[in-house]
Amino acid sequence: MRKRKIFKFNLGDEVLVLNYDPPGHIRTPSYLRGKKGVIEFRHGIFRDPEKLALGKPGLPKKALYLVKFKQKDVWESYEGSDKDSIAADIYEHWLKLYK
Repeated sequence: MRKRKIFKFNLGDEVLVLNYDPPGHIRTPSYLRGKKGVIEFRHGIFRDPEKLALGKPGLPKKALYLVKFKQKDVWESYEGSDKDSIAADIYEHWLKLYK
């Protein structure tokens, strides 16, 4: 029997945060939707908070990543250093590989 791969993304992968606005409890910040970032850390597998907020069991569990974004990619008018960044914890179902 083949073991299921736990994480879809690897450290250093460039990802895009999906840009949609579903109803209900959403943990993904709206200002990061549609933005490109880099996987910095894999926290683990957790119950889905979007389902837990509705009183459901939060299954299937989802992988949670720390994603780092360049400030200038997030805020168009940002005047700070090109090295400045912002990071957020984002669940796997909100991410796709950037191509």
